[in-house]
Amino acid sequence: MLNSKWLETFTTLCETGHFTHAADRLNMTQPGVSQHLAKIEAQVGQSLITRQGKGFILTPVGEAVFALGRSRRAEEKRLREVIETDDRDAGEVRIACSGSFAGLLYPVLLRWMRAAPDLVIHLEAAPQADVRAGLLEDRFDLGVLGADPGHPRLEAQHLGREELCLILPAEASGVAPTFADLDARGFIAHPDGYAYADDLLNLNFPDAYPGADRLRVRAFVNQIGQIPAPVAQGIGYTLLPRSGVEVFNRKELLTVAQLPRRRWHDLWLAHRHRRSLSARLLHASRLIGEAAALLK
Repeated sequence: MLNSKWLETFTTLCETGHFTHAADRLNMTQPGVSQHLAKIEAQVGQSLITRQGKGFILTPVGEAVFALGRSRRAEEKRLREVIETDDRDAGEVRIACSGSFAGLLYPVLLRWMRAAPDLVIHLEAAPQADVRAGLLEDRFDLGVLGADPGHPRLEAQHLGREELCLILPAEASGVAPTFADLDARGFIAHPDGYAYADDLLNLNFPDAYPGADRLRVRAFVNQIGQIPAPVAQGIGYTLLPRSGVEVFNRKELLTVAQLPRRRWHDLWLAHRHRRSLSARLLHASRLIGEAAALLK
């Protein structure tokens, strides 16, 4: 790496074309400018200028170093602009969460995007393990998790909690199902559904529940908005967080079964530890909190 101070002196010398003028601009002595030139030439290992009388011309290597100096200046200028402006409504925000929570959050984010044409939002629906891994790998700025990640490189704040629901067709409203009833209907499976089954069904039907790998499956759907659709048509049952019910466009065709034992999952907003959040990430965090509040 070239010494930044020597590079700046050389860049100024090239711009002014004169040692005395460069010294005046940099508030240095002329011998000081010459000394910086000699040091950067020694660092490069080649001459950067060819003297011609009281002036000089750049060597090919000098031209390349001058271009680097101007490029580095431009990069530093852009960095200063980012630091000084920190515009809430400009830049990129990368968020990851469950598919059901994404459906709840997206309309909230769209309102922000309509008012902020320079804003770019990447919202990715992903399993919990992928959200956590993406935060650690810096692929996501913010992630919504179902538990405190408990990792030294992550920090999180508690947003609230969300009920895990057993979803049946609307005509089953008011009827307490047995596991045999559910098995007769068949499970509408999805990527997170097996873990949800081991959690909620085992909690409520411990003597009858055989484990997720032995459930009678009627269908498998990996599009979060379509998971409740078969149930709305009277086909099977499924398991989703409350947000998955709230975002379904025909939720009047569904009912949430009243089980003896209810299960709630916490919601945590996580990001990299000790990261100073920009104005846009702070605002995104507030909007995620607003979406979580809709589940209360």
